[in-house]
Amino acid sequence: MTLLTDRFRAHLERSRLLADPGIAIVAVSGGPDSAALLDLLAGRASELALELVVAHADHGIQPGGQSAAAARIAQSQAEQYGLPFELTELTLGPRATETLARRARYAWLRDVQSRRGARYLVTAHHADDQIETVVLRVLRGTAPAGLAGIAASSRGGLVRPLLPFTRAELGAHVAARGLPVHDDPANRDPRHLRSWIRTALLPLIVERLGPDAARALRRVGRYAAWDRRAWDVLLDQLPEIDFQLLPRGFDVARAPVARYDAALASALLRAAARRAGLVIGPERARSLAEFAGKTSGRALPLGGGWLAEIAFDRLRVTAGAPTEPRDQNIVAEGDRGQVRFGTFEVRWQPETAPARLERVGWTTWIAHDGMGFQVRGYHSGDRIHPLGGVGHRPVRELLMEARVPRSDRPGYPIVTHGAQHEGGESTVLWIPGVCRGAVSVPTPGTLAVRIDVTHGESQPDRRA
Repeated sequence: MTLLTDRFRAHLERSRLLADPGIAIVAVSGGPDSAALLDLLAGRASELALELVVAHADHGIQPGGQSAAAARIAQSQAEQYGLPFELTELTLGPRATETLARRARYAWLRDVQSRRGARYLVTAHHADDQIETVVLRVLRGTAPAGLAGIAASSRGGLVRPLLPFTRAELGAHVAARGLPVHDDPANRDPRHLRSWIRTALLPLIVERLGPDAARALRRVGRYAAWDRRAWDVLLDQLPEIDFQLLPRGFDVARAPVARYDAALASALLRAAARRAGLVIGPERARSLAEFAGKTSGRALPLGGGWLAEIAFDRLRVTAGAPTEPRDQNIVAEGDRGQVRFGTFEVRWQPETAPARLERVGWTTWIAHDGMGFQVRGYHSGDRIHPLGGVGHRPVRELLMEARVPRSDRPGYPIVTHGAQHEGGESTVLWIPGVCRGAVSVPTPGTLAVRIDVTHGESQPDRRA
């Protein structure tokens, strides 16, 4: 029989899960699964150009010093390979659920990854974990894509290189190597649903149907993963939906989505959400598909912090509270500087004014007259005298024409003059990317203040 070390090496070469060099945070529990992971990675770290850091979270759930014992074993495993060791005590208490413990553990592991500048976060999930996950999701009524179970790699460098190997194989490797491990009784505690599936339900299934039942459940996960990948690929094969990633979600062209069969539209929207790193259930996806046919400006709360919005010809879905600086008022100080305004970045510096200013653009110049400028969000009633235009226009209309979604308008940066009108509102000089005002225009060739505004990382001028 081929040694597990050789099979592990072949798997990494084939999958390229750890193909790029860098720092890898290895999550260890002290148990046999993560002990095998650490041993296998330590044997390949040099050829993979990986710097390993061992991380252990003491959940503080087990009584009688058992948590501390697991932490000591984990530390000894790190010392065995001469690796740095990170430890935290979460003190969750004996009533903590599996979900709470997992969320707290991953939050800390991600913090370690960020602090260490690590490319990877590696966990010891294996083939039996995959089977348990498939059964667990069946019992919870997951959609077909959820049956794909645990992915070999996920966003943010999360990697699970042991999925092809069983618990028994990893245990045999640990025993053969004589590695110290901690036996966590929580893994056999039927109060936890996953433990009950592991120790009670799956043995009954195997007893009745034989060992092929476990392999059949793994096939379910594998086929569901293929199906989920097919929907993900389809996003790029349907250019008419024009799928776009956003900082907190995604948007698509709503006309084709509204025109598709409901089942097709729902599946595509769920695939779009997954691509954005978000999770949306079938019922919400169906509601979202129906919502795509509504008029612009409509919003639909989807629960769990999700919000759908019809923004002109786009269906936009975002999760979490937006970081809009609705009440922020930044006064530019000094000859040069740089500030963040929500998802925008504003820079300014002294520079000779050009022969002409663009009315629409993301760079402008203002007269160096000592009056200064400020950056704030849009206020209802704001008006601007457009450069080269006659009279004043409502800023609201200009933002609409520029296809800035309604929910984004309160946080859209407006550059104003430091001087105040009698009515208390400052003079609007510039709406970046939308309209340059006719006020504070510098004389060509004179020293002025150049202002540059960028939005996002790769498409600074994309508003809708």
